[in-house]
Amino acid sequence: ALLCRGMQASKNKNTDKAEPFYRLSVPKQKTSSEIINEARNVLRTLRTRRPFTPTEDQRKLFGSGSTRAPQNRPPSVFSLHASSFDLAESRPVSGVRLSPLDHKPVLVTFAKDEDSSISLPKPPADAAEVRKVSSARARLFRRNSQGNFLSAKMVSSDQNEEKLDSEEPAMMSNLCRSNDNCLAEQRSYTPFNDENRQIICNEHISRSEREDFLKGTAGKFLFQLRGESDQIKKAGRSSSWPRSTGWKRRVTGLEDETRMNESEEEEIFWHIKILPILHELEKVEDNIENLCLACTKLYQALNEGNMLGKRFKRRSVLLKTLYKLVDIDSDPLCLKLAKIILAMKVDGKNLLSVCKLAFKICRNEKNDYIIQNDRLLDCLLEVLRAEDLQKSNEALLYCMGAIKFMSGNAVLLNEMVNKGAVEMLLQLMKQINNIKENDTYFSNLGHLLVQLTATLRNLADLPPARRQLLCNGAVSELCVALEQRMNAKDVCTYIVRIFSKLSSYNDFCAALADCSRCYILFLALLNKHQKQQDLVIRIIFILGNLTARNNQAREQFFKEKGSVNTLISLFQTYRELDLNAQKWYHERGGEGKKRPKHPSEAEDVLIKLIRVLANLSIHPSVGAALAAAHRVVELLVTVLEYKSVDDSEELVISAATAINNLSYYKVKSSAVQDKKLHIAEILLKLLMSNNMDGVVEAVRVFGNLSQYHEICDFIIQKKIYKFMIALLDAKNQDVCFSACGVLLNLTVDKNKRALLMEEGGIGKLVDCLRDFGPADWQLAGLICKTLWNYSEDITSAASYFGEDTDTLLVLLTSLLDEELALDYSLDRDLRDNNKLYWEREFKPVAEKLLDRIQSHHSLLPTVTIAPF
Repeated sequence: ALLCRGMQASKNKNTDKAEPFYRLSVPKQKTSSEIINEARNVLRTLRTRRPFTPTEDQRKLFGSGSTRAPQNRPPSVFSLHASSFDLAESRPVSGVRLSPLDHKPVLVTFAKDEDSSISLPKPPADAAEVRKVSSARARLFRRNSQGNFLSAKMVSSDQNEEKLDSEEPAMMSNLCRSNDNCLAEQRSYTPFNDENRQIICNEHISRSEREDFLKGTAGKFLFQLRGESDQIKKAGRSSSWPRSTGWKRRVTGLEDETRMNESEEEEIFWHIKILPILHELEKVEDNIENLCLACTKLYQALNEGNMLGKRFKRRSVLLKTLYKLVDIDSDPLCLKLAKIILAMKVDGKNLLSVCKLAFKICRNEKNDYIIQNDRLLDCLLEVLRAEDLQKSNEALLYCMGAIKFMSGNAVLLNEMVNKGAVEMLLQLMKQINNIKENDTYFSNLGHLLVQLTATLRNLADLPPARRQLLCNGAVSELCVALEQRMNAKDVCTYIVRIFSKLSSYNDFCAALADCSRCYILFLALLNKHQKQQDLVIRIIFILGNLTARNNQAREQFFKEKGSVNTLISLFQTYRELDLNAQKWYHERGGEGKKRPKHPSEAEDVLIKLIRVLANLSIHPSVGAALAAAHRVVELLVTVLEYKSVDDSEELVISAATAINNLSYYKVKSSAVQDKKLHIAEILLKLLMSNNMDGVVEAVRVFGNLSQYHEICDFIIQKKIYKFMIALLDAKNQDVCFSACGVLLNLTVDKNKRALLMEEGGIGKLVDCLRDFGPADWQLAGLICKTLWNYSEDITSAASYFGEDTDTLLVLLTSLLDEELALDYSLDRDLRDNNKLYWEREFKPVAEKLLDRIQSHHSLLPTVTIAPF
């Protein structure tokens, strides 16, 4: 029996005349995967490079391609001075609105000889003032447990964990206000005996007494505290309550007294640890290195004394000193200052200014090394985590801008991933997405979203970040942002760049394909920004990735309203741009000038656009519809008409591949069928080129088109068949497969079968069977089908196969021996698959061919069959 291309074997067993084999015969009841495998090199997806994104020459808040008007966006360059900060916002937090004081406070001055004469400021007698500084004792206790300047014996380790809130109301109603007398509140500690020492809070210590205290009597006071601490520690051990809080609960009023003592101990730590460092910082004439060292010591001391944050009495004095140093134009120093100021939890204008300071430092790429070593990233991430999105949106903008700059450094980028920045940024994006378009903050938050998406684009390069993006639902949030910010080209570009990177990976591509709205969004963007090449090319690239891997994606995209029309419109737009550029080049005597680079921007869009069409055509119903779309086929043909494979290799080969895929479908009103002769003529140029990839692609198209008698006549007329026979010597099974397909279709016509005898065609087919048969049963079956068609009217094996007769008989006998032919060293899956193709593709036709040759061959050769 003989089979024909596109047809089943003749089911009428009574007919003597059977139809000849064709390459695309489809056995009955095959699975989809088997059909796709059978159609290899007939329907193929295309691959291409991801669009290149050049690195910005300079670090800016908004890139050079931003469409945001300069007057409507925050500046990237600005001046920053001490005056940019606001001292009014630096006061410690208080839960109570304070009443005016009855007396004039005595201000502490910082004279150069202050170390020998400084005195403790006079505490206010007002109870509300006392409440402001009530948390110092707990902080000092915590320091002492770490072996600081006060004895580690002062408090037990469990008590170190106790934190006192300065906003908690202090029970000081029994304090009286007097200029001459001050009531010392003395309460016995219940767990202790009467002989225990007691700490007296005297609100009216004289100036001389305080000076004396600092000069030499601090030791007595510390000893007194130490003795008190020992008793507290003993009581804590014997208490049945939790050691950290039990002693407080059993003493009425002790909490108030503790708060007063905290204030005193904070004063001690301030004067002994902090104040000397501030004096160092006030020496403006000192060199930068010394100032940086002093800032490092200051941060360590503040951290040691638990004075970072808002609840610190001397916070305003400290910040004022730091703000003054901003006027010294030194990035290393400003980095130290920014770290401390951010750690002090400033807000309002000061938060904005310090974020600008961090932004200014990070803007200079040369500072990346010192930023790595100073942990500024931690402080900035804390700002993102803690600050209110609407209240501090401008500060967050510059904070995010600084982080974006950091993400340009590989070391800092990895550090971001390790510190959970991906999840934090997605949470921030979710908050931004919850702000609706009619909200007053919507526009300003668009600036922030630019920085955020630019950072995510950089993070998308790292495998751990990609996994986190996938696990934390990045696809849906990015799609929401894309839909809300359709008019913001820069936001759309960054999001599309993220998708462009991530869609190159199978898992992320599958997640994106499952987001049904992404196709609508991509089409809307393409229609809105049709001439924005940088945006269009990435969206087309993403669609190419989706349609390369997922048959459902092909169908879903095709069914979206206007999808094919949008692709056609883009094709026309960028073909015109490319034609105009080519025309301009030749009109100006381009031969003597430097040739334009290939692919050009317009060509690159066309390459990726054709890839989408080729990938879509893999789906049976979509491919059939596209084959009947005359405008699609016309545009593909024009590419082959005006482009040379030497100048535009990828574009021309992509167009040939798309035409090959569409030529596979034999449908009514097929545009490929209507233009088949014209297509064959323009493919002749590609077939005769020196580009082997182009040659193979042209051969594949001829393999499909040679189903038609007109094309077979064209092949004979142009002597293309000789070229096909010559390709059998290519020693490449894919090339042989395509060439053999054309020869198979030629042998359908009795008048063309004798052509196989020319150029040694029979011998070359036998050589291909020997070289590739055991490794490629599809190719082996194709060769046997060609020889079967060729020998339909055989009278003598020798007259048809000549000196290759004996070799062919030996080959067929060997290849039909299952034990010899099949490689049982393969794993089970591969062995089963190999056997399936051997049984379906090769064995039926090989057995018939062997029987025919043997029946027309009088003397069988005596040869030894060697295993394959």
